[in-house]
Amino acid sequence: MLRAGSRATVLSAFPHAAETRWPGMITPGLVDACFPASPPAPGVTAAATVVAEPGCSVALGGVTYIAVRSESEEEWEDIGRDALITAIREVDVPGAVGIAAHTGDLVVLEDLAVLARTFGLRILVDLERHSVTTLDEAGALGPHCHVACACGLTPGERKLLRLRKSVVAICPALRPEDALALLDEGNPIALGSRGGGSLLGQAAKLREHARGRGARATGLDRRLVDAATLGGARALGMDTGAGRLGALAPGARADLAVFDARGRYPYAALLAGPPCLGTVAGGAPPVPPVSASGLVDQSEQLA
Repeated sequence: MLRAGSRATVLSAFPHAAETRWPGMITPGLVDACFPASPPAPGVTAAATVVAEPGCSVALGGVTYIAVRSESEEEWEDIGRDALITAIREVDVPGAVGIAAHTGDLVVLEDLAVLARTFGLRILVDLERHSVTTLDEAGALGPHCHVACACGLTPGERKLLRLRKSVVAICPALRPEDALALLDEGNPIALGSRGGGSLLGQAAKLREHARGRGARATGLDRRLVDAATLGGARALGMDTGAGRLGALAPGARADLAVFDARGRYPYAALLAGPPCLGTVAGGAPPVPPVSASGLVDQSEQLA
């Protein structure tokens, strides 16, 4: 894909290009904000991919986060720090490189925060390892950081994350009421599968819980779909500028997903569980969906 726009505009600009037509709905590619290195769920075209070491294979664009697990200051000073700096300089993967702070040592955490700011790197932290207050004291929080959240947060913790402009990646294990509290209070959110299923399926569960407690769906459906697209891009620091993710617009990366979704209300239709017919990542040819067995479903190949 070289340009986004109305069909008439694009065809007039490229009169000799072959045209592919799909049933259903074209959306921005989904962006998974917390994702181990494994086959992506249908519709996902970019991710915050956590790898154990730089040599791991990465199939998606987005940000590749190198996991740091040094559990003592001594181990970090002896081998961990130099190894990470070397990896940052030499890693050869699609997209940007970041740090996944999987350490429990506070001194190591503080140094990782310094390295992230020094090298201009993204940093991903897990709220199951450290409290929001501890992360803030270590200097880890900020617009360059997003947090993986699978546990409930206090109103004060949610407010601190908002003040620091750190995006919260809601993981499947987080209780729906805690996820909706983040949404209700205005925290910037994304969705992270941790390899645990569909992002839109996760969003649909939050929607049903909200409706079950009497919340109106007006605006909610769009905010949940945005969390799976633009919210993920914001978590990765890739929501603005050339090559941005999470949107279908001129200058954005040519990532899109096609869902067999129909109806008067497009966001509600996407949350109803329609099948993904295929994806385009970085303008590459359409990719058909992958079944649960890991094999391409030939019955849903696109013409």
